Amino acid sequence: MATYSLGIDFGTLSARALLVDIDTGREVASDVCEYPHAVIDDHLPSTGEKLPPDWALQDPQDYLDALQKVVSAVMKQSKAQPSDVIGIGIDFTACTIMPIDKSGQPLCFDSRWASNPHAWVKLWKHHAAQPEASKINEIADARGEKFLHRYGGKVSSEWLFPKLLQILNEAPEIYSAADKFIEAGDWLTLQLTGIESRSACAAGYKAMWDKADGFPSGDFFRSLDPRFERVVDEKLSRKILPVGAKAGELTDGMAAKLGLMPGIAVAVAVIDAHVATPAATVTKEGSMVAIMGTSSCHMVLGKSPKIVEGISGCVEDGILPGYFGFEAGQSCVGDHFAWFAENCVPESYTAEARSRAIGIQDLLTEKASKLKPGQSGLLALDWWNGNRSVLEDGDLTGMILGMTLATRPEEIYRALIEATAYGTNIIIDSLHAGGVEVNEIIACGGLADKNEMLMQIYADVTNREFKVAESAQTCALGSAMWGAVAAGKSRGGYDTINEAVAKMARVKDKSYLPDPSAHAVYARLFDDYKKLHDYFGRGENDVMKRLKEMKTLS
Repeated sequence: MATYSLGIDFGTLSARALLVDIDTGREVASDVCEYPHAVIDDHLPSTGEKLPPDWALQDPQDYLDALQKVVSAVMKQSKAQPSDVIGIGIDFTACTIMPIDKSGQPLCFDSRWASNPHAWVKLWKHHAAQPEASKINEIADARGEKFLHRYGGKVSSEWLFPKLLQILNEAPEIYSAADKFIEAGDWLTLQLTGIESRSACAAGYKAMWDKADGFPSGDFFRSLDPRFERVVDEKLSRKILPVGAKAGELTDGMAAKLGLMPGIAVAVAVIDAHVATPAATVTKEGSMVAIMGTSSCHMVLGKSPKIVEGISGCVEDGILPGYFGFEAGQSCVGDHFAWFAENCVPESYTAEARSRAIGIQDLLTEKASKLKPGQSGLLALDWWNGNRSVLEDGDLTGMILGMTLATRPEEIYRALIEATAYGTNIIIDSLHAGGVEVNEIIACGGLADKNEMLMQIYADVTNREFKVAESAQTCALGSAMWGAVAAGKSRGGYDTINEAVAKMARVKDKSYLPDPSAHAVYARLFDDYKKLHDYFGRGENDVMKRLKEMKTLS
């Protein structure tokens, strides 16, 4: 009789459940549920209030509804017996945080606070806390705070403390009313188990926590704002559990809602990108996992800490036990291409795609595939949602250079893809400069699985082979693997993640090899990309920030 683990992947726009046979890695059933409210970035659902620029909120009820729908669906599809499911793992985008009351309910569920946007979930790509991030960076640098070294010299506006400081500054009543602030992944394990369990992965990469030193000192937080001095003890938790630990067991109430058995082991939540690493077969140093979706993350393991410019973190045991996990990333990849397809394509292209019953991005990809490197005469900067690595600046914006009256949509589309490949190459160069080797690259995520043109461009730009994980759902698979580890061998699972990888994870036979002639052209273009990257991104010309400020004030 088969034994199963359930992986639940909460992404930016949807949640997906995957039921996996623990012994073989066979993906038995899956289901996906789009969030009805998607990303709340224009107006607040409860009041219709217009939101300022750079806000990105979500409704936590969407998470609960999606959870129930996808789990019920995979159990029905698979015809598996609830008693055969031994583990549950959850991954979530991060830093995605919410204020909760003493009962664990989000403040936005309370009619007293629902009209205040700060009571809602702040999604990872909420960048309105950039002033607070800049303040944290300035004061931490002046004080010589050593935690900055773990993050390449800068804290991102996407992270926890800038978002909390923004709430304290703009809505002190919400800050005061909140019993706790919690990552959405940790909140969901709380809903499943009734036990508050904070993830070392989220705390390490998004909350400046360190396995050896813990959080920054109260004195540092006081230097930001006297009201912030006891933020950790008053609004967070110092009980941090490692990746792979058991957060608790499924409660009777949640088991009844999901159609599962109570007592199933629930793993500590993991950030979505990080959980993909073992699902892509990576358990050793020197292998980069590139998770390519709406945004991209780049994960590398190492045996010792390194100082690397612009990384999103160097965290001990943050990805796998026994390793320092290095994270970098790009804030806008798939979002980049979707924006263009939705906003910048003429009706003639839409009509052609409709007549051929294909998606508009499929049409653009088909047309762009016929272009040679450099043929468009275009060069873009991929900062439509700010820059995560290596500049870590949410106030940077996108740019396209070289357009003429003859420029075609597919040329722009390809230039945007090339720009994200250049951004990845910047990250690889930064890792190498910091002493972190990247000897192989394994890609995963929707883009890696579906867009061959994009993958070939990445191989040609970086001059590296790109392998692809076999599973099209590596995040959900990785969560299922950690669910099996949380259960342990005594309950039919595994005692280590390496055991789970050996049985449950694979890469495809096909890979993408760089074309030397294409790389030669891209090497020239990349030199110009770097010049634009440094000119607009390192302070020589702050026109992007000035324009953004004018937009905010107008």
